[in-house]
Amino acid sequence: MNQEFKSKIPDNTLWTVQQLKTAGFEAYIVGGCVRDVLLGRAPSDWDVTTNATPEQIIEVFEKTDRRVVYENNFGTVAIVNKDLEHDDPSYAIEITPYRTEGTYTDNRRPDEVTFSTDIHEDLKRRDFTINAMAYDPTSDTLIDDFDGQSDLQERIIRTVGDANERFTEDALRIMRAVRFSAQLGFVWDSATVSAIRDHAERLTNISAERIRDELIKIIDAPFAMDGVISLHKLGLLAHILPELEEGIDCDQGGAHMYDVWIHNVKSLEHATNKNYPLHIKIAALLHDVGKPRTRRAANGRGTKEWTFYGHEVVGAKMTRDIMKRLKFSKDMIEQVEKLVRYHMFFSDPDAITLSAVRRMVKNVGQDLIWDLMDLRTCDRIGTGRPKEKPYRLRKYHAMIEEVMRDPISVGMLNINGDIMVGEMGLHPGPKMGWVLHALLEEVLEDPTLNTREYLEKRTRELWELTDDEVKKLGQAGKEKKDEEEFREIKKLHRKHKVD
Repeated sequence: MNQEFKSKIPDNTLWTVQQLKTAGFEAYIVGGCVRDVLLGRAPSDWDVTTNATPEQIIEVFEKTDRRVVYENNFGTVAIVNKDLEHDDPSYAIEITPYRTEGTYTDNRRPDEVTFSTDIHEDLKRRDFTINAMAYDPTSDTLIDDFDGQSDLQERIIRTVGDANERFTEDALRIMRAVRFSAQLGFVWDSATVSAIRDHAERLTNISAERIRDELIKIIDAPFAMDGVISLHKLGLLAHILPELEEGIDCDQGGAHMYDVWIHNVKSLEHATNKNYPLHIKIAALLHDVGKPRTRRAANGRGTKEWTFYGHEVVGAKMTRDIMKRLKFSKDMIEQVEKLVRYHMFFSDPDAITLSAVRRMVKNVGQDLIWDLMDLRTCDRIGTGRPKEKPYRLRKYHAMIEEVMRDPISVGMLNINGDIMVGEMGLHPGPKMGWVLHALLEEVLEDPTLNTREYLEKRTRELWELTDDEVKKLGQAGKEKKDEEEFREIKKLHRKHKVD
């Protein structure tokens, strides 16, 4: 090793190692952070391992300006500066005792963990050779029992010891193998590939949360498309996202060069190349997941011209079900579901009215409308066609920017419940909400109506109606909106053979 390596280690991490060494213990920086520094990458976190027990670790740092944040079931102790006003684990240094592990009867966690005093025994339990290196910066000593440096140079992912044993112990290591390939662009040795295929079904023993976390890292990796394709080729995707595999050999015809499967992963590739946020990447991968279930031969003929009417609606429901199954957060599910549901909207700028764009902004939300535009570009690039024509993009952007200044929600109307009660003398109740929504329907069609004078006049007219009449008026407006939206989408689908 050299001084350049040591210079990349944060002062806080170096200090932690030095405190343990001063107290008479061994201490090493270990795992992925060593791998990343050797690759010239910036580690996302730093892990320290030692022959000290958890009790001894706590005793060492109680005498310093650090305090313990937590100690987990594996003996890992996390410490932070005492002057921090919060216990955010992202600010913590994790210190784990050397340990050996017993059998894994559930393919998820060891039945027994035993603390060890031998760093070499500790490294034997790790997953891949490139993650099984330990470095002591105080003595400039690198321990590499399994030749991880050579595998880094050859860009190979190889298990520590027998691959079948490693994957039997913890089946999530199967996904980690794919994740490291997607993050680093590495390939696997033949024994690892064979073992992944043999043990793929063991993923059914892994919790949805752990699978989700690894899947996120694959989708968010520099080689995400290759990672997802590898999940399929290795027999893993069938246990994670079987719905995506329905698109394999599902021909689309028309302007599409690829089947639905390749189109989806190509769309993800563009989102990766543009470094879009995670929710756009997930939406790019899933946006056409509903196509195989909605494919019909055009005009009832057995030709290679197909229709996919309503695939965005079916796909949105499938997306919600998939993400709920994988325990994604409620906010992430709602974001991705909306993007999938409305990704077909921008198909023909000449046929889209400003009122339709206004409704789209209302449905998707101002915070997601530009993400929808980015997804639309991923969709187009995923067809294998040239990039979006500049004039079309300018037209889309101009229409969105124009309507973004218009009211798209009840809260943006120039009238509200306080005005109705305090200045107009109306009685609060459900009828007030129905009136506001009826007013919004009118303003979505014509934003010039959003004046105090017109809205007060129209409110008094609506107030003269019975509750049922006002309610029906609001419902009729919604039904009309849905009917017009469906008719417009269907027309565009036919014109563009479902772009």
